[in-house]
Amino acid sequence: MSDKYTKILANYTYRTEDIPKETVHEVKRRILDSLGVMFAALDGDAPVAARRYGHLFPHPDGVTIFGEDFKTNPEIAAFVNGVMVRYLDFNDTYLSKEPLHPSDMIPGLLAIAEWRGLNGADLIKAIAIAYEVAVNLCDAASLRAHGWDHVNYIAVGETCGAAKLLGLATEAIENALAIAVVPHASMRQTRAGELSMWKGAAAANSVRNAIFAALMAMSGMTGPARPFAGEMGFIAQLLAGEDLEDLALEPLLKGRPPTRILDTYIKFYPVEYHAQSIVDIVGELHEEIGDPSRIEEVHIETFKAAYEIIAKDPEKWHPRTRETADHSIQYITIVGLLDGQVTKESFDSERLNDERVIELLSKRTTLEEKPELTAGYPDGIPNRVTVRTKEGKTYTKEVRYPRGHAKNRMTDDEVIGKFRGNVEGILPPERSRRLIETIMELEELDDLGEITRLWIP
Repeated sequence: MSDKYTKILANYTYRTEDIPKETVHEVKRRILDSLGVMFAALDGDAPVAARRYGHLFPHPDGVTIFGEDFKTNPEIAAFVNGVMVRYLDFNDTYLSKEPLHPSDMIPGLLAIAEWRGLNGADLIKAIAIAYEVAVNLCDAASLRAHGWDHVNYIAVGETCGAAKLLGLATEAIENALAIAVVPHASMRQTRAGELSMWKGAAAANSVRNAIFAALMAMSGMTGPARPFAGEMGFIAQLLAGEDLEDLALEPLLKGRPPTRILDTYIKFYPVEYHAQSIVDIVGELHEEIGDPSRIEEVHIETFKAAYEIIAKDPEKWHPRTRETADHSIQYITIVGLLDGQVTKESFDSERLNDERVIELLSKRTTLEEKPELTAGYPDGIPNRVTVRTKEGKTYTKEVRYPRGHAKNRMTDDEVIGKFRGNVEGILPPERSRRLIETIMELEELDDLGEITRLWIP
């Protein structure tokens, strides 16, 4: 009833126990980063809508909603908390054949661990496994190329992590994977054209589906046969017959300890990752140019993946929603050149409708894909911006490895600084300090409820 892929994934999940020290440390950094971006998003429209939904289903013995003294069932908490982590597009990223935001899986795994009364070491192990599975799948084949969304890989990684937390045996893990992937395929239309609030909810929905699948398998439900390799399965439907590369899955097959989280990137700026280097660029250009009123023309040169994901749609030239703006390389370039920085406030409605931004973006900005930049991806995130001033002076900057990239890592102090900046004015300083200390010593924590008690402002 299974296939070679469910066997590889189930065996890897079941057998993995030893987590390298470097991976343990990185998992803790990602949990801290995820909680920080969650706090920064508390008042966003999508998080508010998600919490409103969560409040329909109180569950005194359930799982805590981030930032509140309120509990609901694990599936709903995973969704609500996942929306908050994803909303600002400020959580981590991995780029390969398929892009991914792997920390989208953390809220759901934390929900299961809290519900089951597990400890910090259990949570770390599950997160490390989930990253390992999802990142390797991104190396194996592209979903986006066939019209499907990257969150389908989130569902697979989350299922493996949840199964580990629930203590499922290999046969049950295979059933969980089948229940997760066959009924719940997510379309790429989520990220086409003008983007809605659902852009920040799609991954959370896949996480919820994965938890549902793992719980059903734990309860004895069997899943569809050959979910990946079957005639109408994942590979045939979502990959148009493109096989999952054995080379990419080899580390899972051989049972190598999970380390792929070390290949992923923490975001330094709250924008889609293909534009991270743009923010580095425009910050430097703003400083060199001085008065932004001097700007006459702006020319953006980028790589193919960035062009296809955050540039080509007409809506990217005049974004009307936060979700479209933080996925518009053009908008991010212009607002960054004008302000010298890009923050979550850069995507407020007032900024989207600023006449200076609209005029410069629509009338004096050009963009093109450059083959030499395309050749530098996904090793780097190569973008180049040229500004011509009214006096005829030209400024050009190019950045390949933005801060936070695996080849330009953020230090622990920078990760902690990002967290503190995100929670400033929301979480009291003493509670913020204790939360940082608790998470950075997570492998010693017996009661995960200590974290949930600390995150209530």
